[in-house]
Amino acid sequence: MKLRPKRVSSEMHAPNRDAEDLWAEIEKLHEQNFAWALVCCKRNRQEAEDVLQTTYLKVLDGRARFSAEGRLKTWLFAVIRRTAAGRRRQRVVREGLLNVVGLFRRSGVADSNPEGEALDSQRGRLLRRRLAGLSLRQRQVLELVFYQDLSIEQAASVLGVTLGTARVHYDRGKKRFAELLALEEGEHELRA
Repeated sequence: MKLRPKRVSSEMHAPNRDAEDLWAEIEKLHEQNFAWALVCCKRNRQEAEDVLQTTYLKVLDGRARFSAEGRLKTWLFAVIRRTAAGRRRQRVVREGLLNVVGLFRRSGVADSNPEGEALDSQRGRLLRRRLAGLSLRQRQVLELVFYQDLSIEQAASVLGVTLGTARVHYDRGKKRFAELLALEEGEHELRA
């Protein structure tokens, strides 16, 4: 998948070498970026695709600039998280306004992704259910550390929290996750 858009205007200049290198690195991280966008969008595939597209556009048009002081992956994950949060805020405001006007009707149908569910293993579904039992911040820190191979310090940077806060959420999240898994195993043994 190509991330660079086709040049439409002759007024646009050819990208410099640094920009080409940046896009090459972003292309290498695309799968991980999409996985993190899915987490930020509560596994809604369409929303994650939109968030990732918007993130890439922010990088292209200069609204998001990598300063090369940190890791590209950490910076990009932070941009993805902020983009997803911005889209959520826009949706909440829009829905709230529509509710006030009386135009918005909730269907009550939960978003589902049958394709994704069919592809997931039973173990993956179990782990995801247990992760869902954690607080949002604990879940985000654990997913960044374990699934995205970030350090706790990098996860703190992505989430916009202090290192101490990230460490607390990481520690509490691991403990709670272990409790939830032990509870599941105990229930399984009682049924057997």
